[in-house]
Amino acid sequence: MSGFRHLGDTDVHLGYVWKVVIAEFESPNGESFRRDIVRSPGAVGVVPLVFDAEGLPSVVLVRQYRPSYQRDLIEIPAGMRDRPGEPPADTGRRELIEEAGLAAGQMVHLLDMIPSPGMTDSVCSIFLATECTVVEHDRHGPEEQAMELLHLPLDDALKMIDRGEIGDAKTVAGLLATDRRLRLEASTGT
Repeated sequence: MSGFRHLGDTDVHLGYVWKVVIAEFESPNGESFRRDIVRSPGAVGVVPLVFDAEGLPSVVLVRQYRPSYQRDLIEIPAGMRDRPGEPPADTGRRELIEEAGLAAGQMVHLLDMIPSPGMTDSVCSIFLATECTVVEHDRHGPEEQAMELLHLPLDDALKMIDRGEIGDAKTVAGLLATDRRLRLEASTGT
């Protein structure tokens, strides 16, 4: 253990999903210090994987306006864990339907990612969705209403990461983990 101790939080802002706190800590040498932290229930991202007639893998991504960056970002379908007690896989299934209009036949946990440890306690669980079927989407808010679906070969999406066209952390992690998983399955024949 590191020897640091969390002494408590003082609420600064209570929002719908997040809260901002000033957290008090004590270092191993007894020094007290404070940090601003965004407390979050976490998020879920889903890589919807489909195969074309030749068996080549493709993914479904979304292009969505993100007010904090004041521009569109290309991302995997994702959302906040804003329903207390809902299992992450269920959140992922719900978000996949809402944003992409896809229902997952299979959901496999790929990884848990810590997106920004210097400012939040959020954890993003990323899943691989396969055997997807088209359903009616249920988009919420102006950003989702204007969102665009992108159906891309996985190799093209990976090249977009290399060119800096995809920079969203959960999307980069999810696409790379999906590619690694497919390569491992191909090499072991599973």
